[in-house]
Amino acid sequence: MPGSGHDRGVEPSDASLWTRARAGDADAFGMLFERHADSIYNYCYRRIGDRASAQDLLSVVFLEAWRRRNTQMRLETPLPFLYGIATNVVRHQRRSQRRFAAALNRLPRPLPEPDFAGDAASRLDLERNIRKGLDALRTLSRGEQDVFVLCVGMELSYEEAAAALGLPIGTVRSRLSRARARLRELKIASGHKKGESTKYEEASQP
Repeated sequence: MPGSGHDRGVEPSDASLWTRARAGDADAFGMLFERHADSIYNYCYRRIGDRASAQDLLSVVFLEAWRRRNTQMRLETPLPFLYGIATNVVRHQRRSQRRFAAALNRLPRPLPEPDFAGDAASRLDLERNIRKGLDALRTLSRGEQDVFVLCVGMELSYEEAAAALGLPIGTVRSRLSRARARLRELKIASGHKKGESTKYEEASQP
């Protein structure tokens, strides 16, 4: 019906979907899941380097987001909020998975998961790069790891990363600067030749 605000072909914004989800609209929350599941899965995978665990943690993140759906967004999209949950879930991986398993048993049906099947060779290359990146990231402090992966790996802005982690923008900038400096030092110390650096090491350049 004209003027109803629900014309077909018009995609609702993240903000409107989150407003509906806060009111208990599971369908709206499902649309947010479809939009952002890939990003959250990729973030979890970059942090832990294991596909099966990353898929499990993806479900943990969205289950926790549904539980905390009354949270007021700082930005127009809930994606930084989801990244913030994912950061905590990764930090407490085992405990989070146990909580998820217990909560899942209380649900009538499991949350859907996207299909991440792809080219086998590309997956192997990605996994090798992820492992190299994880080795480098482990030399950083936990806070520096969080900021670096969000800003470099997931390409969030300073403002989005600050919203995700509940930090001032200045703190995000300083942690990212320290992380890049540390990774540059590692690159020099390891004697990498041109073309041998990982994505994370390349991204250490300002």
